[in-house]
This record gives sequence, C-alpha cells and structure tokens, in this order.
Amino acid sequence: MRAAVFTALCISLSAGAHVLLSANPLPLGMLAALSAGVFAVAFLLAGRRERGYWSIAALLVPLELAADTVFTTGQHTCYGQSGGPVAGSMRSLGLDLLCSGEFGTPLARMTARGEALAGTAASPWLLLGAHVGVGLVAAAWLRRGEAALAGLLRAAAAVAFRPLLLAVAIVTVAPVRSTGRPGRRSDRTRAARPRPHLLHSVLRRGPPCPAAA
Repeated sequence: MRAAVFTALCISLSAGAHVLLSANPLPLGMLAALSAGVFAVAFLLAGRRERGYWSIAALLVPLELAADTVFTTGQHTCYGQSGGPVAGSMRSLGLDLLCSGEFGTPLARMTARGEALAGTAASPWLLLGAHVGVGLVAAAWLRRGEAALAGLLRAAAAVAFRPLLLAVAIVTVAPVRSTGRPGRRSDRTRAARPRPHLLHSVLRRGPPCPAAA
C-alpha cells in the first residue's frame, strides 16, 4: 500500500509537470512501464518501519528526475522532434507498443504558452526547479500521511488488544480469600509474617529399641 501511494504520487507529479511545461502528451505505454519500475523500487525499499522526511525525499526527488528524463526520451522517440509517429526501424523493434496511446492531451492543450516555454533555453532549469520543489513538498505530505497512518494503526491495535489484556490480567491475579469480618491491623500483620516450618509438629518418636538395633 505504501509503495502504491508513493508510485501514484511520484508518477502523477512528474507526468503532470512534464506535460504542463513541454505542452506535449506522453506515451501511455511508456507511462505504464515506468510506473511498474517505480513501484518495484518503492516496494523493495519500503520496509516495515516508519520512514522519515529525508528518507522519503531522497527517494522521491531522484525518481521524479529520472522519470522526467524517461518522459523526454519517450516523447522524442515516439513523436520525434516534429511530433510525428514512430516509423522505420523503431517500429520494427517494437517501440510502437510503448508509444501506444496518449496521456495528458487535454492538459497539454490548456498550456497556451507551453510551446514558447519549451523552446527557450531556460526550460530545462524550470523543469528541474519544478520537480525538486514539488518533490520536497510531496515528501512532506507523504511523511505526514505515514505518521498519521502509523498512529492510527497503533491506536487500533491498542483498542483491539485491550479486552484481551484485561482478560489475561483477571486470570493471572490470585483471588483474595475473605475471612468474613475485617480483623485488626495487628492481627493482619501477625498473620502476614512468615512462620517457621514444623511449628505445630509433635515429636513422639524416642530412641530405637535394642532388639531393633
């Protein structure tokens, strides 16, 4: 579950920022393949313990930048510099399967200044700054969500096991015998003192008989 949430956030942020700043859609097949790769990495590094902010950010930001590089390569490979489809030797290698479908076409159409921005020399730095800034904010959001989930699980475990703990405590506590009336404090203190062994024993055995000897 943690790896799935991480993958959904990483891919959606990276793909959305890339489509907005490049004003071009993304190949749907390449997006699905990259999502599977990010999920595998997140699943291997998720672990069982709660992760801190810098641990999440150290994985989220590099994966976002790697996804942006893959998206740029995919756009150039699938659509070309002029936006044409895959043809020639690329189609024979099976890249047309990765280039099937389009993701973010309505979002790309909404960016009216995207074409002018994509052709400027500052566009790579804008992409880098956007990915790093959004990645740090998303890491903080994931950290808060993970802390909230861990607290919720601890509270649920405490509520679920509390009746069992009470039952175990009732069974393990020794029952207190009632004497009918409360005695005096001196009697209770005297009764609580440990007594020596064989206090009420009567020794009736004498020396052995001579015949038996």
